Amino acid sequence: MADAGQMNTQGIDAVAARFLARATAGDALIVGLTGSVASGKSTLAGHVARHLSSAGHTSETVSTDGFLFPNSVLEACELTNRKGFPETYDRAAMATAIRAVRSGPARFPGYSHETFDIDPALAREIARPDVLILEGLGLPVPGGPERGAGEPDLLVYLDADIADLETWYVERFVRFWEAAEHDPTSFYARFRHMTLDELKVFALKVWNDINRPNLDNHILPMRDHADIVVKKDAGHAVRIVEDRRA
Repeated sequence: MADAGQMNTQGIDAVAARFLARATAGDALIVGLTGSVASGKSTLAGHVARHLSSAGHTSETVSTDGFLFPNSVLEACELTNRKGFPETYDRAAMATAIRAVRSGPARFPGYSHETFDIDPALAREIARPDVLILEGLGLPVPGGPERGAGEPDLLVYLDADIADLETWYVERFVRFWEAAEHDPTSFYARFRHMTLDELKVFALKVWNDINRPNLDNHILPMRDHADIVVKKDAGHAVRIVEDRRA
């Protein structure tokens, strides 16, 4: 996750302006925001949502992590080590929630990064907002210029250099590990016996064995289908580098 304080206001303003240009009064604009693990999707979504709210528009952000199948299901299907790959998401449930929020309140399931599993207590009911930013992985490839009711109206890809993504992933892993020091329920508590150096080596292995193949084979290809491509640099500043529906 990026440092929330470092994203540049100008870049965030530009992204929010693109969303508003496509919003229609009385309808919910559903924005799918995807990109690599640790690219800062939730941070960008939060900044843009606050910008929209300050401008008088109702906005909500939801993570697609809530649509991951529970760990028990993944284990039964031998998909535990592929969590985050397309087949580990309940895309039918995601499409149902997207359709529902267009006309009224819809329930979105929640996911805990501490327990590394679906958490019913984190589920949220969201009324139809002006803009809903659905950020994360598992989003469908757009069906074409005219989007169906169960898919996002706009697909945004948050891009970054591979070396930066790797660094941010390890940093994020370390933060969760540090937070687990006094929380035995955390998924990361099982790694507390490691030294910091050992943990970084392990985190890098997880990146190379799981997250990098997912990025190369499933996430990066979404960039070619995105309506808007946003690039984030090593200092976490963002800028729009491509708008294919301008």
